[in-house]
Order: sequence, then structure tokens, then C-alpha cells
Amino acid sequence: MFPGMTAMRIAILVCLSLCVPAGLRAQREPTDNAIKFYQWKIARDPTDFFNYDRLGAAYIRKGRETGDITYYDLAEKSLAKSLALESTHREAISATVHLASVYFSEHRFNEALTQAQRSLTFGTGDLSPYATIGDALLEMGNYKEAEAAYSKLQQDEQSPAPHAGLAYLQATRMSSLEFLRGNTRESIRLMRKAVETAIASQMPNESVAWTQFSLGEEYFQAGDLKNAEAAEQDALTTYPGYHRALAELAKIRSAQNRLRDSIELYKKALAVIPLPVYAAALGDVYTKAGLAAEAKKQYDLVEFIAHLNALSKTVYNRELAMFYADHSMKLKAALEIAQKELEIRRDIYTWDCLAWTLYRNGRVPEAADAMSKAMAQGTRDALLFFHAGMIYLALHDEGKARENLTRALAINPRFHVLYADVAERTLRPAETTSAGNLER
Repeated sequence: MFPGMTAMRIAILVCLSLCVPAGLRAQREPTDNAIKFYQWKIARDPTDFFNYDRLGAAYIRKGRETGDITYYDLAEKSLAKSLALESTHREAISATVHLASVYFSEHRFNEALTQAQRSLTFGTGDLSPYATIGDALLEMGNYKEAEAAYSKLQQDEQSPAPHAGLAYLQATRMSSLEFLRGNTRESIRLMRKAVETAIASQMPNESVAWTQFSLGEEYFQAGDLKNAEAAEQDALTTYPGYHRALAELAKIRSAQNRLRDSIELYKKALAVIPLPVYAAALGDVYTKAGLAAEAKKQYDLVEFIAHLNALSKTVYNRELAMFYADHSMKLKAALEIAQKELEIRRDIYTWDCLAWTLYRNGRVPEAADAMSKAMAQGTRDALLFFHAGMIYLALHDEGKARENLTRALAINPRFHVLYADVAERTLRPAETTSAGNLER
């Protein structure tokens, strides 16, 4: 029936088309209608650059709602056509800004930066492109330059963007930057402000839910499971079936040792969109529960999704490298992927990925050097401290190993479904730590 398709790929496509809850389908209906409308408009007049831009914007929104990166490819084609029809006058700024967003979503950071900078040359006074400029610089590891870009997101007399829109963009971006600098409390304050702004200005439901999800993520990073759970429940109220909130709530449930609930939530997230990070996390929960056969099914799915198409190989490179390293699989390939990723993405988490893959390959002194770059900003991320602790342990520096593992557990005692137990056992080797089972 489907030539050249594996059974697993057929299953994924069936899941995407049939497993989406009715409430979530209703949330997406306005975007689907917009796509159909602009497709119809283009069919009637294939020379109207505006409609190609609007169609591209609808595809971007669909990509955000579903997590399906193939919509960004569709958006790129539509926006490229818009710019082929009109690229020199002020009216081209919208398609230019949208194309920069697409490039960023596809992890083409240099191209995203170029397009966003180009959008400023049209002289419209729109300052919102500075958000994408800062985002691209952040991924490239240029933190001071990113901060300078974010500082431009302030209302002035010439800017046509609504004040609330710029305030929202600045709050979300500065929140990310403050977290990377280790200022977790300020990061949370700014994201709470972004949530309030998004709700007050009646932003699209997915945008509000993304902001609430991000707030929950920051609370989890700080070890505040109660507020993390509340934020994710808010996101699911705003946008029922939201896959990001489902997956984050699943992580919270695993931290609470509610493994059955965690499994069901990860399954729901995977039913919306089979992302490799969700499959890997579900596999880890199954491992924690002692269900090795079920874990293996999810681990097999990770590789399949990450290699589904050329765009997947670009977007999921870092996740795949970390997955291999975490599970002691294909370690040479993991290191090669991490090294290749560093060519285009030099933020602290790519340095962390390189450090962890070097460590797993037995190249410990090099891992320690890469890890120092990963921690250069002072980020309070328990997983970073865990990686550092294990690397120092391999270097036989017990003092630094204990210091970093202790800091990881102090930030969040349940920072990872498997590694939190490893940290505890390493610090207290005489004690036996239960692997844990599904609660009865």
C-alpha cells in the first residue's frame, strides 16, 4: 500500500493522523482553515506575494502547534516564492522576518541571523527582528551580542510594533539569558511577567501555552515541582493536549516517582508528535520501572525518528548524540555528531554535549576542557553539574566530583529519572539505592 515505507513509519503516520485528541484538533482548526484559505487565494492569483507570505506564516504556526518540522519546509517554500515576487520594497519585511524564523527553527542560525538583520534595512521601524537576531546569536554562543540585541526590544516613537508585543519578546528572551547566567530567580520572574503579558494581550493560545510551559520548565530546573506542575497544568488548560506541556508534566511525574502517570503522559505527547526526546525519556522511565523490553522499543524509535529525513538529521543532531552517549550506544558516531554540531552551534549545551560524548569515549581530559566551556556562564542546571561530577570522577578528582554532584542534587534532587540515582549512589557508595518499580 505504501511502497518504500517501513512498518514503523506507517505507524507513526497513522498515529499523527488518528491519535490526536478531539480537543487538540479543535485548537488547530483555525490554523488549518487559514492554510486552506491562503492556498485557495494563491490558486486564484499566483502572483500575489502577500498571500504566499500569509500561507508561510500559517505553516509556521502549524509547525509550532504540532511540533512537526516538515511544516517549516513548506513555510520556507511559500516565503521564498513571496520574496521572489517582492523583495526590495518595505512590504517584503513580513516575509523576510518569517523566513528568518523558519531558518532558526531549522537550526540554520547563520541564515536566520542574516535574514533578520536584512529585515531591519527596510526602514519600517519594526524592532521585533531583534528577537530572532538575539536568538541566533545565543545559539551560536555569542551571549553579549545576544543581550545587546534583546536590549533593542523596547518601544520607541518610530516602532509600529505594539508595546505588549515587544515587552513579551524582551521578557521571554531575557529570561532565557538570565537562566544561562545562573540567575534562576530573575529568570522565573521574567517568565512570569511574560505569561501575564501574553494573557493580558490575548496572544494566540499556543503562544500563551508555550510561555506557561517555559515557566514550568524553569521551575523544574529550580527543583520547585509544585509550581512546575501548576504551570504545566495552566498550559494544558490554555491549549488542551499541548505536547510540550504533556512531556514536561511527564518529567515532573517521574520526579515524583509516579511512574505510571509519567508513562501515560509521555505516550500522550508521542501521540501528538513523535519527537525523539520524548521517546528517549519514555524509554528511561520504562528502564526505571524495570521494563527493559518496553524501554528498548522506545530507544529504537529514537534513532528512527532522528533519521526520518534530512531536516530531522539537522534539527535532532544534539539530541541524538546525547541519546547515544547516555545509553552507551554508537559512541564513536555520538562524538562525530557532537563535533559536527559544534561547527554551527556553540552554546553551552552543545559544549556540554561534546563533553559528555568525549567522556563516554574515554577521552576524559578533553571532556573536562569542553565541560569548563559548558559551565562558563555559571548556569544552575543540575544535569550540567552531574556531567561535570562524573567527568571529575573519571579524572580521579574526588573533591570536585563530590562538589559538582552535591550541587546537582541541591538544585533538584530528582533532576533526572536515572541520573539522580546515579549521583546519590556515587556520593554514598555504601548505600544501596532501589531502582524503583511502578507504584502499585
